[in-house]
Amino acid sequence: MIGAAALAAAPTAAAKSYSLDVDNVTLKKPGVLVDVNYTCDDGDVNWLIVNVTELGKSSGGAFGGASVNKVTCDHESHKARVYVDPVKGQFAKGSKVRATVSYFSTDSGLSGWVRDMVKDL
Repeated sequence: MIGAAALAAAPTAAAKSYSLDVDNVTLKKPGVLVDVNYTCDDGDVNWLIVNVTELGKSSGGAFGGASVNKVTCDHESHKARVYVDPVKGQFAKGSKVRATVSYFSTDSGLSGWVRDMVKDL
């Protein structure tokens, strides 16, 4: 029984606190604004990576990407508004786009927690 009592009294590891959501995607010519909500553990995440791709075009459509390298990680919920400038084409009213956001950390090797939203602009 001593072993069980010692185990019960042992400190637990801090729970990882990650969440990631795309709240909205809006047209801001020639690019788009992507609103992101995120939560991450202290010091774990270096960047939020955001990619936007226009869907339904036979020639591939517009696409672009951006990153946020000043991410606050403190177990609290935060918002980021990311402007994505197209590297090809131009986003237009009525276009259907997929906005994808993910975490990336050079320290822990964490990459993933991918979330996306498909929306008509």
